Order: sequence, then C-alpha cells, then structure tokens
Amino acid sequence: MSFDSPVQAPNRGCRDTPVLKERGQREVFCGLTGIIWLHRKMQDAFFLVVGSRTCAHLLQSAAGVMIFAEPRFGTAILEEKDLAGLADANTELDREVARLLTRRPDIKQLFLVGSCPSEVIKLDLARAAERLSGLHAPHVRVYNYSGSGIETTFTQGEDACLAAMVPTLAATNARELLVVGALPDVVEDQCLSLLAQLGIGPVRMLPARRATDLPAVGPETVFALVQPFLGDTHAALIRRGATHLPAAFPFGEEGTTLWLWAIAREFGVPRAHFDAVTAAPRARAAKAIAAHAETLNGKSVFFFPDSQLEIPLARFLARECGMTPLEIGTPFLHAAITGPDLDLLPEGPVISEGQDVDRQLDRQHAAAPDLTVCGLGLANPLEAKGHTTKWAIELVFTPVHFYEQAGDLAALFSRPLRRKAMLSPPLICSQISRGPGQSPGGQP
Repeated sequence: MSFDSPVQAPNRGCRDTPVLKERGQREVFCGLTGIIWLHRKMQDAFFLVVGSRTCAHLLQSAAGVMIFAEPRFGTAILEEKDLAGLADANTELDREVARLLTRRPDIKQLFLVGSCPSEVIKLDLARAAERLSGLHAPHVRVYNYSGSGIETTFTQGEDACLAAMVPTLAATNARELLVVGALPDVVEDQCLSLLAQLGIGPVRMLPARRATDLPAVGPETVFALVQPFLGDTHAALIRRGATHLPAAFPFGEEGTTLWLWAIAREFGVPRAHFDAVTAAPRARAAKAIAAHAETLNGKSVFFFPDSQLEIPLARFLARECGMTPLEIGTPFLHAAITGPDLDLLPEGPVISEGQDVDRQLDRQHAAAPDLTVCGLGLANPLEAKGHTTKWAIELVFTPVHFYEQAGDLAALFSRPLRRKAMLSPPLICSQISRGPGQSPGGQP
C-alpha cells in the first residue's frame, strides 16, 4: 500500500461513478438513538428529550438501563394538553429543567433534544435553550438540537449535537489538532496514544468527556473526522475558520494508516518516524484481519443505506478482506468527507444515495449477495428468504476504529457467513419404514 498517494491504487476509484439518487420509503431509526452513545461519552452532560412516551420507550429499550439506574438522559413527555395547546409548554419545560438541575447538580451541559411531536407543535427549543442558558449560567450551558426522525437517519443525532456545540466553542489562534466524532473511551485513548507517539499535539477531542475539556476553535485549528456522518459539524467548523484534513476513515489497517498519515504529513512528521511508530500495530491489525479474510475473500456484499458508514466500510471489505461490493447504499453522500474512501473503492458497484426501499429490495434480490448489511427492520424478512444479513446498527455500537479493533471489525462481517456455513449442511435423518397410521417411531 502506498499511503503517500492513495489514489494511485490499481483502479480508477468510484469518486466519479454516477450516483443513483432515490427518494421514497425509508427504513431507519430516528436521531434520538445517538443519545445512547453520547450520554456515555459526555460525563457531565444530560440529554432531555422533549417528546412522547414512544420516545421514552425507545431510549429505555435501546439503552437497556435498569429501572433503578440514574442515566444521563430522560424525556419531558408532551401530554395531550400540550399537544392541544391547552398548556404553556415553555412554562412546563422551564419547571422540569429547574427540577432536574436541582436534583442533579453534576450536570454542566444540558441538551434539549427535539423530537417528532415537539416539531409538529412548533415548540421553539432553540429559543428555550437560549432562555434557560441565561437562567442557569454559568453553572450549566444549555444547547438544542433535533433528534427527529422525520427527515433524518439515526447517526445524524450525533452530527446535530456536535454542530450545535461548535458556535459556542471558545476562539483560539493556536495551531491544534481537533479529532471530531464520538469514540468509546478505550478507542479514544488508543487514538491519543498513537498521535502522542508521533509527536503530534496538542490534540483536542469533540465531544470532550467533560465541559472543562471543550476545545477552542480558530483559523489555525486543523480537524480530522473519525465518523463519516458529521456533515453539519464539518460545515460548522469550516465556518469557524478551521481546516479539514480529508482522509480515508480509520477502519482496518489501511484506513487507520491513511488517516494517521494525513495528520502526520500535515504536522511535519518524518516518514521514518511514522513507520517506526505504526509498524507493530499495523502488523497486529493485518494479522487479525487475515484470520477473517479467509471467510470473506471472494464473497459479495450489498449495503442498504442506514448509518452513513457504508462507503468506508465497503472500502475496508473490498481492499482488506477481498469482498466484492455489489451496491453501496448510503443515506447521504458527502464527497468532501468520503471522497478519499471513494477513490480507493474498486470500480463496479452501484453507488446509491437515499432510499426507495421496495426498489432496492428488488435489486438486492436480483443481485443475490453473499452478505447483506441492513437495518433491523429488513434483516429478519431477508433472513426468512434465505439471505445472510448483518445488522448495520451493530457497526455503530461496537468499537471498530483504529488498529486494535480491526480484527473485531472484520469479525462482524465474517461471523454471519460462518454461522450460515455451519447451518447449511442438510440434516440427515434415517427414514424408518412404517405402515399406515404409524408414527415415525413405528408406534400407532
């Protein structure tokens, strides 16, 4: 692999491939789902959803929180009188926020999260956040973003959350690296360790674990994304004067190396030092992937649009695992963000943006892929028809970034195929002759 110029791969890439744009019925979760990983990441934040009992049930079931636990999220439930305009929703919201902050003095950042019901009744949560910030400053900063599923896919909840924070970040003229996107703490620590060994610093994270660690942003800020679904956050940082470092995303050995090299080159790290730092973890990652590539090599894969991880994951499966992508569907295609991964994809797959689920199901059935990556709502029906599937949402909830998780990422795709191989041989049963009216055991 040449990571000085990754586009010099033995293919022309897919950046200029015509995109099939679809607008129809979609199968996605709503943006409230992002709270499940954000509330674990931001240790002094609280996410207050202004929504219905359905919103509360979704969060409770998705998070698996015990009834006696004290999570960092909750739902201010809109009752019938709120929806009918018989009560002042803003007054009730102020009262509930005051009650929450009195009971939970550890909260330093409060996110008012809009939902389908709050947007339908036109509740202005942006103005409410501004009002509540004034009431509870300087102890608590109140933000607002939409987690509604009316026009979005579920990973956009994180994007909207981070984009809401960017305008409030302090200004700086210092030259710093900003790593953008929520990572599990253990993966974030690995990322920071690699960057420190390369001599790159200071490094800031967005989101930060605590409000006191929030980064500052300015014209000397250079940022690298670790999640491909952060289009609004990307635009907000550029408006603040920061510079984006385009790179393949850190999935697998190749993707992680390309991501790190884009940063290292920007900060003047010598190539020899880069190779010395990355050699051992690269070798471990390649070895871990190889154990699963034996199962994946030569198999075909079909992506339904779900998480916006589809393009870099397809690149990982094609180049590091030997799979053949037939169609790569993604909810939104942001070429400035996923362009380096598109450059590395082999020619041939259909690239689709958006979804018309019935038409895509027809294409999937005709393609008959070895593995289909899709949402929960489609997986069971496809399995019933004999297709092997992988739940797309598991790729968001599982640590999959950087070298040490490369084998785990490959395993997520190889496991369904291995399971099918174990179940595929026909069950051989001895046939016992029996007369009329006898059971298989020969008894009447």
